[in-house]
Amino acid sequence: MMKYSLAAFVALVFAVAVTSCDEEYTTYSDAEYVMFADTLSTNMVLADTEYFTVPVASTVACGYDRTFGIEIIDKGSNAIEGKHYRLLSNSVTIPAGKLATDVKVKGLYENIEPTDSLGFILRLVMPEQLEWNLYKEWTETKVVMYKGCPFDMNNFVGPCILTSMLLRDYPGENASYQRLARTELHPTRSNTVIVRNAFYDGYDVELTFDPSNPANPLVTMPKDQVLNASSLMFGLIHGDNKVLCTHSAYYDSYYNSCQRFVELWMHVYIEDLGATVGTVGDYYNIIEWISEEEYDRLKKEGL
Repeated sequence: MMKYSLAAFVALVFAVAVTSCDEEYTTYSDAEYVMFADTLSTNMVLADTEYFTVPVASTVACGYDRTFGIEIIDKGSNAIEGKHYRLLSNSVTIPAGKLATDVKVKGLYENIEPTDSLGFILRLVMPEQLEWNLYKEWTETKVVMYKGCPFDMNNFVGPCILTSMLLRDYPGENASYQRLARTELHPTRSNTVIVRNAFYDGYDVELTFDPSNPANPLVTMPKDQVLNASSLMFGLIHGDNKVLCTHSAYYDSYYNSCQRFVELWMHVYIEDLGATVGTVGDYYNIIEWISEEEYDRLKKEGL
């Protein structure tokens, strides 16, 4: 997902404020520069997406169209043109009166594997005087592509293995930072699963999936879910003797539909009569869904 650089944005605003192109001349102003909006563009390729875009920006708006070539650099690229992607055009045009345009790239969904991280480098072909020495490297950008599979709630139902930094610090009876669990669909809440015996025996947690933006596949947790008794987890009674959890307010949690896993940042805390009396911390966890065969094998091995 593309993020614009703050430095570039400030530079653009400043340049537009002090100068503009003169329509009567084909020479370029000293303050006119053209560059990619960032040196890295990360993009999810979906089955029904026509193309994704890589932004190109100018420091000034001109009274005429400006067209620049787009070159693919082989060095540093592991994506193959024609197999993994295709440029819809080998040039881009910044329309008259505009500050930006986009390179359009078609990701070839069927040829990208779920575990692939593919990249290629684009370079702007333009007069040298349009290259800003301060941001000279921004005439090139690394385009990274990864596959986004359709969301299916059933992919996150069944046997799974949990790897938890919380269990590393507070391992419980199993004395391990990994454990087996099972998930099932919530009977009333959409896109929600119940993880049975999630972190500690006898305690379940719920996870809610948000498929509204495939490029930002978020996972959340309802508040005040009970993880364990504090007397069992810490050896002492704290607050109302319940260790509670929800998703972290500082780090987002994500799911991966292709590889069937969740990266979960969980906030752990203690309350007494509804008021927070202590924070245990924010912990990173991975939940990976596995086959019944693998579940049985791991269970026999004592996990």
